[in-house]
Amino acid sequence: MLEEGSNACVMPEPSKRDDNESVPDDSVKAEVVVPLERENLGFPWIDWKVLWMYAGPGWLMSLAYLDPGNLEADLQDGAYTNYALLWVLLLATLMGLVLQILSAKLGVVTGLSLAQGIVKHYNCSTRYFLWIMTEIAIIGSDIQEVLGSAIAWQILTGIPIWAGVLVTSLDTFVFMGLHQLGIRYLEAFILSLLLTMIICFWVNLFEAAPPAGDVVLGIVNFTNMPSYAITIAVGTVGAVIMPHNLYLHSGLVRSRIINRENPEHVRQANKYNRIESTASILMSFLINLAVVAVFAVNFFDITCAEFDAPDAPFCKVPYLTTEEQCADFQWIADTSTCCGNIGLASAGTALYSTMGNAGLYIWAVGLLAAGQASTLTTSLAGQITMEGFLNIRISQWKRIALTRSIALVPSIIVGVAASTSPRLMDTVNSSLNILQSIQLPFALLPVLSLTSRVDFLGRFANGTKTKVICWLMALFLVGINFQAIFSLVEETTLDSVWFLFGAFFTMYCAAILYVISYDINELRVFLGTKLCKK
Repeated sequence: MLEEGSNACVMPEPSKRDDNESVPDDSVKAEVVVPLERENLGFPWIDWKVLWMYAGPGWLMSLAYLDPGNLEADLQDGAYTNYALLWVLLLATLMGLVLQILSAKLGVVTGLSLAQGIVKHYNCSTRYFLWIMTEIAIIGSDIQEVLGSAIAWQILTGIPIWAGVLVTSLDTFVFMGLHQLGIRYLEAFILSLLLTMIICFWVNLFEAAPPAGDVVLGIVNFTNMPSYAITIAVGTVGAVIMPHNLYLHSGLVRSRIINRENPEHVRQANKYNRIESTASILMSFLINLAVVAVFAVNFFDITCAEFDAPDAPFCKVPYLTTEEQCADFQWIADTSTCCGNIGLASAGTALYSTMGNAGLYIWAVGLLAAGQASTLTTSLAGQITMEGFLNIRISQWKRIALTRSIALVPSIIVGVAASTSPRLMDTVNSSLNILQSIQLPFALLPVLSLTSRVDFLGRFANGTKTKVICWLMALFLVGINFQAIFSLVEETTLDSVWFLFGAFFTMYCAAILYVISYDINELRVFLGTKLCKK
C-alpha cells in the first residue's frame, strides 16, 4: 500500500539534497561526471565516449545473472532437459532486462534507489515487510555464492568445503577494499572476472561442440516443455531474475553525476543505461547458454530424464559404469546406463569423467570467478538496501561482516554435512533458486508501481503500453510461482501438507495484493472514469 507522508513510521526518509549533488549513501558515491553527447550523431546514434563514461553499473549488475545459483540452474537445465529450456532461459533473461531498465530509470530520474523510493511512497508496515523479504533474498543468494566459491576452492586446492566457506568469507573484505579506491577500480576488477568467465565457459563449450542446430531450436521452440521440467523451469527463472539486483542497479546508476534539472541529460542517461544493460545481459545469456550446452552434450540421456522416481529427474552419470557402482542411483539395465542427480557439488567429478583435467579446472576457475564477483555485488546490494530502507549508514566491513555472519553458519553446516551427503548441497542450491523466485514479486512489483507514477518520475513515467506489458509479465511470474509451489505438493496425500500449502498460498496472495493495493485502486479509478465517459 502506498501513502504519502506517513508520520507514524519511525523509519526515516532519505535526507534531502540538491538533485545535482552526490547521493546521500556511503555505499555508492557520485564520482563520474558525464557530459552531454555530441549533436547530430550519425548511425548508430551513439557517442562512444559518453557510452564509456556510463559503462560500469550495468556490467556490475549483470554478474547477478552469472552467480553460482545461475550456474546450478544452467547445468541442471542441460543435464536434465537437453536444450529444451533454453527458451525459458532467454525469456527469463529478457524479462530481467526489462526490470533492470526500469530500476535503472528510477535511480537516474529521481536520484533515489529503489529502497529509498519505497520509503518515500509506501506506508510503514509495507516498508518493513519489503525490507525483510529483500534481506531474506540477499541471505539466500549469499549462501549460494559462498558455497559455489567453496566448491571451486575445493577443486583447485583440495581444501574441504567448510574451509572454502571461510576463505570466501574473508577474501570478500579484500576485494571490497577496491571500492575505497573508487567505483571505476571496482568496475574494472569486476570486468576482469567477467572476462575470466567468458573465456572459461566458452573454452569448454568449444571443446564439447554441441550441435548448433539443436541449440538454436532450443532457443526458438517456445512450445517445448517436458512434463517433468516445470519445477526446473521455475528454478531457472528464480536464478536469473534476482530480487536484490533491482535494488542494486537503482543504486549503482547514481554513481554517474548528471543534471537532473535538464530533461535532455536525464533522457541521455536512460538511453545509455539501456544500451549498457542490454549488452551486459546479452553477454550473461551467452555465458549461461554455454554452461547449459556443455552439460547437455555430456550428461543428457532421454531414458534417465523420463525415469519415474521420487528424486527424479535424472541425467546420465558416465563415471559409474557398473550396476554395483550405481548402487546409490538408478541403473538402467537395457542400456547399461547409470542415472543420477547432478549439481554444483558433483559437477566437477562429472566433468572430469568426460572432459578430463582441463575441463575440470577450467570449470573451477570460471565458477570461482562467478562466486567472487557475485559476492561483491551482493554485498553492495546489502549496503544499498540497508541504507535505503533504514537510513543506517555503517562502514562496508561491518555490513559485510553482518551479512557474512548470517550466511556463514548455514553455509558451514551444509559444507560439513555435504562431506557425508554430497547431494545435500545440490538440494540446498536448488531450493534457494526456488526461494528467489518466490521472493521476486516483492521486488518487481514496487519497481513497476513506482516507475508508473507520474508524481514520482514525471514525464519519464511508464507509458500505457509499457504498463500493460510489464504487469502482464508480473502476472506471468507470479503465476509460475504458484505452479511451482503446487507441483511440490501435488503428489502428497498428507492432509497436513495440503493445509500448510493452503495457508501459505493464502498469505502469499494477500501479501502480493497488499503491496499492489495502490495500483489496484488506480486501476479501479481509471476504469471507473472510462465507464463514466461512455
